[in-house]
Amino acid sequence: MQAIGKYIVVENITEEIRTEGGLLLSSQDSDEFRYKKAKVVNPGSDVSVIKADDVVYYDKGHSFTMVINNIQYTIIQERDVVVVL
Repeated sequence: MQAIGKYIVVENITEEIRTEGGLLLSSQDSDEFRYKKAKVVNPGSDVSVIKADDVVYYDKGHSFTMVINNIQYTIIQERDVVVVL
């Protein structure tokens, strides 16, 4: 599988978030946030800064999901990545 152009194939990371007050947010609560955390599987041929296995936060409103070989992937564009960890 090879992403083309500025597209990036990612696998979403399910996380539980603890607030400063100690409140534990479930994955369902964190799904309501605008940005999601993911691991890069395959950056597109024109993506320069983001590499495979990078962990990123992206704007989930501009993503779509595909099932390839029975594995669910999310497809985003480089411009929708807001943070590379």
